[in-house]
Amino acid sequence: MVVRRPPGRRAQILAVAADRFHRSGYHQVSMTEVAAGVGITAPALYRHFRGKPELLDRTLRLGLDALADGLRGARTTAEVGAALAAVAVAHRPLGTLVQRDARLLPSARRAALRRELRADVALMTAVLRAERPELDEPDAQLLCWSALSACAGLSYQSAAPQPRRAEALLRELVAAVLAVRLDGTAPDALPEPPEPRPRARREELLAAAVRLFHRHGFDNVSTDRLGAAVGISGPSVYRHFDSKAHLLAASLVRSRERLWHEVDGAIAAAEGPDRALAAGLHGYVGFALRNGDYLGAMLSETERLAPADRRAAVDFRRDFLRTWVELLRGVRPEQDAAAARIRVHALFALVNDGVRNRPHSDRPDLGDCLLRLGRAVLGVA
Repeated sequence: MVVRRPPGRRAQILAVAADRFHRSGYHQVSMTEVAAGVGITAPALYRHFRGKPELLDRTLRLGLDALADGLRGARTTAEVGAALAAVAVAHRPLGTLVQRDARLLPSARRAALRRELRADVALMTAVLRAERPELDEPDAQLLCWSALSACAGLSYQSAAPQPRRAEALLRELVAAVLAVRLDGTAPDALPEPPEPRPRARREELLAAAVRLFHRHGFDNVSTDRLGAAVGISGPSVYRHFDSKAHLLAASLVRSRERLWHEVDGAIAAAEGPDRALAAGLHGYVGFALRNGDYLGAMLSETERLAPADRRAAVDFRRDFLRTWVELLRGVRPEQDAAAARIRVHALFALVNDGVRNRPHSDRPDLGDCLLRLGRAVLGVA
């Protein structure tokens, strides 16, 4: 007797894998878990995919192919916005998988993914410059990357929004981003850093850990490397922290404390909702420009924390988001909480990507650009 595989089994597997990777992180998901989600055995799953790396690659491929197909048919910026919004809603895990988990692919696949995204942005840029010929290439590319990031922000919502409504709002956000004027932007005028002073070795390790974990990944940073970054031996790290995992948790806590102090302090010192939102935006952009490594580590390494530390990190993000949603609704009371969440997630994704993605992260006017883009996605431009 011939046993036929149910139609669409590979599609089922990819959908379950994307959801599991999105919710828990690549490292926390096993092939057995994916198989159980589909209702098959692990050996049956291996008949479709050789292993977890191939499964991650194919889940990314599915979303990226849909994005490329949509953009190839776009002839206007409105059609670009429709394509981006449709993919963001239909392939909601894609943003997280690209920004967090794609770095775990083999180097050749990572390079191919980056080339594909650059090709997508080139398509968008050509459409945008046809409608806005006054834009030079770097400015047009920054706007297009920012539109892509804003839509990817939907991936970070804990609950799926109503699809049609989310798609309509994302189209609106893309239109707002692509209409931002970048002429007359000013070089960043951030406060001068304080005079260097001796720091405790523990604080030096915390700063080095955030930088190294973001740039190389938790698994690729040894205690020897951490120690060398601050001029001590690898074993000496254990005089300050019980384990590498403890160091990761402590470094993310310290960075969260600084983020809250800077941004919430700026909001609390402002008078009235409009000024509070403007102060919060300035505070967040300023923090991001100085602390891109923390924002990257927060995104990519939170899943490596112990359960209690991971819950604390997730709770902080939830509280921080709630603060911003309330802040935005104080300025735009006609926005309900669902719409405000989409806008705030778009802001965070746009700024976090903007300070980390070269060559745009090297722009001397990046802070001013991000402020203008941030106001656009919040709808207060």
